Amino acid sequence: MPRGLILAFGFLTRLPMPQLAGFKEEELSSSALWFPLVGLSIGLLLLLAVWLGLSSSPWLAALLVVLLWTGITGALHLDGAADLADALGAAHREPERLLDVMKDPHTGTFGVVAIVAILLTKLVAVAWIVESPQIELWALLLIPAWARLGAIFWSQTLDAIAPGSGERFKWDVPEHALWGWGLLLFLMTWAAASLLFGVVALSALLLWREYLKCRLGGMTGDCLGAGIEYCECLMLLALGLL
Repeated sequence: MPRGLILAFGFLTRLPMPQLAGFKEEELSSSALWFPLVGLSIGLLLLLAVWLGLSSSPWLAALLVVLLWTGITGALHLDGAADLADALGAAHREPERLLDVMKDPHTGTFGVVAIVAILLTKLVAVAWIVESPQIELWALLLIPAWARLGAIFWSQTLDAIAPGSGERFKWDVPEHALWGWGLLLFLMTWAAASLLFGVVALSALLLWREYLKCRLGGMTGDCLGAGIEYCECLMLLALGLL
């Protein structure tokens, strides 16, 4: 298994990975190339959770999916969403506090609300999708992959406004790899769900980029994690509506 792939799984999931000797910080950039593949692996596990729970009820299937989704990622991206929510809440009247609050390890009211809203959205949306016989469940495989492709896209096309994981992944991700993953996921989405859902998934990534550009003027690692969560929620809701 390539070192970059091991690093990507180790960074984005809590799955056990082999220990790497002689690790260098620069290797994190190569690991970003594998983020969409990690997303596909997460999506496959989510499908297994759906099938395990379907024998009982759609709501049990949805609960298993959300618990697995949170557990396998170690709530890493939820933490980013909470930090960003707290920072935006504190910066409403005092913009200069944004980065200081984002670095604070404590979770405030806005952060708690963000986490609860994300988890409830995923629970209801997955139950809705599972209950709808006309929806192709294979689309669930692709949603985590799209969101993690977004993390690469945002880090490459936005300036880092503070040192952190977002800045680290700006080092050396070839543009052709980004376009290649985008094309592959778009074709897979077209085949598994619909052309329209592929457009929606791509639009979700573009919308989050524009939000960060207009609201913050760039990104941080927390912004990337928050984007993964919010784009997953948006795609789940869109899948149910289409």
